[in-house]
Amino acid sequence: MTQKHFPDGFLWGGAIAANQCEGGWDQGGRGMSVADCTTYKPNVSQKDYKAQHIITSADIEEAMKSKDTRKYPKRHGIEFYSHYKEDIDLFAEMGFKVLRLSIAWSRIFPTGLEAEPNEEGLKYYEDVIRYLISKGIEPLVTLHHYEMPLYLSNHYDGWYQREVVDFFVKFVDVVFKRYKGLVKYWLTFNEIDSAFRHPFTTMGIVEDRYPADKLEEVIYQSLHHQFVASAKATKLLKEIMPEAQMGCMVTKTLTYPENCNPANCLMAEKENRMNHFYSDVQSRGEYPSFIFKLWERKGINVKFEDGDLEVIKDYPVDFISFSYYNSKVSTADVAGKEVVSGNLSSSVKNPYLGISEWGWQIDPTGLYISLIQLYDRYQKPCFIVENGLGAVDHIEEDGSIIDDYRIDYFKGHILAIADAVADGIPVMGYTPWGCIDMVSMSTSQMSKRYGFIYVDLDDEGNGTYERRKKKSFDWYKNVIATNGDCLFE
Repeated sequence: MTQKHFPDGFLWGGAIAANQCEGGWDQGGRGMSVADCTTYKPNVSQKDYKAQHIITSADIEEAMKSKDTRKYPKRHGIEFYSHYKEDIDLFAEMGFKVLRLSIAWSRIFPTGLEAEPNEEGLKYYEDVIRYLISKGIEPLVTLHHYEMPLYLSNHYDGWYQREVVDFFVKFVDVVFKRYKGLVKYWLTFNEIDSAFRHPFTTMGIVEDRYPADKLEEVIYQSLHHQFVASAKATKLLKEIMPEAQMGCMVTKTLTYPENCNPANCLMAEKENRMNHFYSDVQSRGEYPSFIFKLWERKGINVKFEDGDLEVIKDYPVDFISFSYYNSKVSTADVAGKEVVSGNLSSSVKNPYLGISEWGWQIDPTGLYISLIQLYDRYQKPCFIVENGLGAVDHIEEDGSIIDDYRIDYFKGHILAIADAVADGIPVMGYTPWGCIDMVSMSTSQMSKRYGFIYVDLDDEGNGTYERRKKKSFDWYKNVIATNGDCLFE
């Protein structure tokens, strides 16, 4: 009998997000979102992610007055808004079983406060979803992916004000009722743990509007509101579509100790525990005790309303979805050691790993370890919904794009998933990030490419938007067609 490395029904596919690919920022009744304030900063180091991502009140005011799409690349993305059929046809040609995408809140409720949803926005996503289904592709929909309505950031302090929970639940209720029977898999908040890495992008928090010594409390309060909103969204899903499943979505930032020095081991353990905090709340339905102790030591006061802990407890998620790009190294002694970055965080360099052009450490084994940790911790199915390599691609004279480096990256990570499956870990699927080139979340560049499909667009917004297959396109097509078995031949 031939060994099966991946289960029947394994969901092979890819992942995109509205704020990075959709475009059409001023079309179809869409309102401004926080993503529309993000600029490409060519004079800032590509590896200085904090400087790339900081958004001030003055930046927002300037963005609101501007119609420019070159300075604000996420406003044009790759124009998936008008190219979606062409792109979905290419995904179907690769054999995708699933496509992870997001619904832009501001396309449904432009400010977040409207009494009635924007029908044009609802119809657009219905058309996209139905077209996916017609091609045999399951939609996996993220409800909140770095694009909250800008109005809520300006007038409700983003997720800091409690009212935003109700605004979000209203949006979710409309979306669930509209797409009932069409979407089986949902995610609440994309990388909910990114609250501290980029609070404006994640939760509409503008840092200069708060005293520096107050900001941490503001972020924790906003995070609590998102936890409550996630649970309430899950409750709605169970009421409206009991057959559907809800997942959380976190960044898996696996941290190793630099060596067996107990101080380094303890530091790594605490960093991993903090990384698990976010999925603990959404999966176990409880805050871990160390968080309350942390708040007590720091004098942080997070307000809980009656029923908050009960709804969090009663409505945990069904599965654990996560992004995995790189691992980190923890050490108590950083003096004189090389520091590398990755997914808006930094770490001492691991001498046993290679790094990408953007300084992200490449660690397929870390994905296997991450799957072990998450399944052993929660005993719930896992879904890798982001993984990939940002790289500069070159078009050869014959028009081909030979991205063997990307193929090598994916092969290593897919083999690591197979090892986890062989270990008895239930893995639902795999959706590599940016399956088509998009505007980078972290740097707003186009030259940092992830896709199997090349899009003719540069960092300055110049290009034809023509789509072109890379070598990895046919490689991944074969992986899907053989359910991964070709990797073992």
